Amino acid sequence: MASNKLSVSELDFDNIKTNLKTFLQSQSEFQDYDFEGSGFAILLDLLAYNTHYLGFNANMLANEMYLDSADIRKNIVSIAKMLGYTPTSAKAPSASINILVNNASGSSITMAKGTTFTTTVNDVSYQFVTNASHTISPTDGVYQFSSVPIFEGTLVNFKYTVNTSDPDQKFIIPSVNADTTTLKVQVQNSSTDTTTATYTLASGLTSLDSTSKAYFLQEGDDGKFEVYFGDGVVGKSLDNSNIVILEYVVTNKLEANGASSFALSGSIDTFSDVTITTVSNAQGGSEPQTKESVRYNAPLQYSAQDRAVTTSDYETKVLQIYPNAQSVSAWGGEDDETPVYGVVKIAIKAASGSTLTNTTKTDIVTQLRKFNVASVRPEIVDPETTSILLTSTVKYDEKSTTKTSDTLKSEILTSLTNYNTNTLTQFDGIFRYSKVLELIDDTDTSILSNITTLKIRKNFTPTIGSSTRYDVYFRNALYNPHSGHNSSGGGILESTGFKVEGDTTNVYFLDDDGQGNVRRFYFVGAVRTYVNNTQGTINYDTGQITINSLNVSSIENIRGSASTVIELTVAPSSNDVVPVRDQILEIDTANSSITVQADTFVGGSADAGVGYTTTSSY
Repeated sequence: MASNKLSVSELDFDNIKTNLKTFLQSQSEFQDYDFEGSGFAILLDLLAYNTHYLGFNANMLANEMYLDSADIRKNIVSIAKMLGYTPTSAKAPSASINILVNNASGSSITMAKGTTFTTTVNDVSYQFVTNASHTISPTDGVYQFSSVPIFEGTLVNFKYTVNTSDPDQKFIIPSVNADTTTLKVQVQNSSTDTTTATYTLASGLTSLDSTSKAYFLQEGDDGKFEVYFGDGVVGKSLDNSNIVILEYVVTNKLEANGASSFALSGSIDTFSDVTITTVSNAQGGSEPQTKESVRYNAPLQYSAQDRAVTTSDYETKVLQIYPNAQSVSAWGGEDDETPVYGVVKIAIKAASGSTLTNTTKTDIVTQLRKFNVASVRPEIVDPETTSILLTSTVKYDEKSTTKTSDTLKSEILTSLTNYNTNTLTQFDGIFRYSKVLELIDDTDTSILSNITTLKIRKNFTPTIGSSTRYDVYFRNALYNPHSGHNSSGGGILESTGFKVEGDTTNVYFLDDDGQGNVRRFYFVGAVRTYVNNTQGTINYDTGQITINSLNVSSIENIRGSASTVIELTVAPSSNDVVPVRDQILEIDTANSSITVQADTFVGGSADAGVGYTTTSSY
């Protein structure tokens, strides 16, 4: 009896074709048909392809309905919009400058909006502009504009005439490189009535009524942002013949980050003789938010519900406010070693690698305040880097490779550099010892083994000529197997050199006695001469080192270069190192010791292994 059922469980092309052929062969009409040698095979291919395409499209359609599986940007953005999330646009680098106008006169002078300045970064010229006018009066005959914000790019003005009969009219910002944080929206009554009203970006719906002069912002299908307005119930609606004026900066994004020297292009209120001082270098320039970032942050933004209560809320808000952030860590000030209550501390690692300027920090804090709860005060702090120093002896089989030991060493260093980039150098980047050992072994098939040990290092900047206390926090337990461990050899603490007030001859160093005391000494030949056995304390459980009343007069060079810091190096208790709060871990590849040796073991004889040398793991 012929089967009248067709298997539909497979959507792969070959399986679809096989199922169709099996079905037809089971029918009496086609039992003697040569499906491979006839033109009917083409029809089967056509049916199979059609079914495959339909199944594929249905699967992709289903995928594009969910944030986790969607791949097309406009679909990701659309789903994020339902969660109340708007992706960030391209962002212009911004700087802050003081402008002293020489030989000026008058009761006041005005620097017009759109005043341009030039700078050079990596031999490429860039233009910075003001996006607001500034007026000053002289102080004791001095005309100075202070802390003027300037933005990289071109100030653009674009206008739309409102047509209420067109329900599909859109007010699109034409450039994909527009910085929407610089966007200013005004509505002019008409072409004959030049009265204008300034509209502000809506931050929520609960505070809006029918008269609220607010605009909304969304990303369109082509990556360009669109401005839209209220409907007369939630936000004021537009009238026919109104003119929408969009003013914004079009930027080159991150290329001008780091610009530090600026020159006036043109004049300020007819005066062109100026002296410009940079308050803060240009930073913050970034690309538009990526699909992956939108996918990650949209649910977090939704869970925050437009307020900042938990530390994750603050991290989410900072990523939204400052898209140039590569990594953000937030914690309550009460969790610090010295508790500070009523403060949430936020550490930001910029994608550019630079430390945030005071101007940028102030701007972020200002924008965070509208999300604060009660009297909690946000405070931006700089990340602290804990360097990891590796000492590794690597064995390789020289018979299985044409590479030299130097080549293998270079490749191992590249692997470690990639590990820094991909795993470390962010606040949640844990140094996992076993992973690093595996990484070294997997660098090349000729590598047989490695013995790797590590130390960790931090530094502090002493106040020259002042007796000061210093606290250094490793926030990882330190190696101290028993009281008095390695006391005669200097314990586990090492430091770089410095001189102290009252002694211009000796170069001093710090170590520990294995019992929790930090000692200060100088060398006479290879012998340590201790002058203070209680210069400070070292807590082996918490990793806190305290140095008391240290009066530094000068700092010795470190690795042949002048330095402003004193380095402290210790041995951790665990080979896994964890960053805490504002800490970022980084393997110091430049100062790690990687030794690559050909393996001399010869098997298959009675002498195998005789005289074979190994490296200590301790």
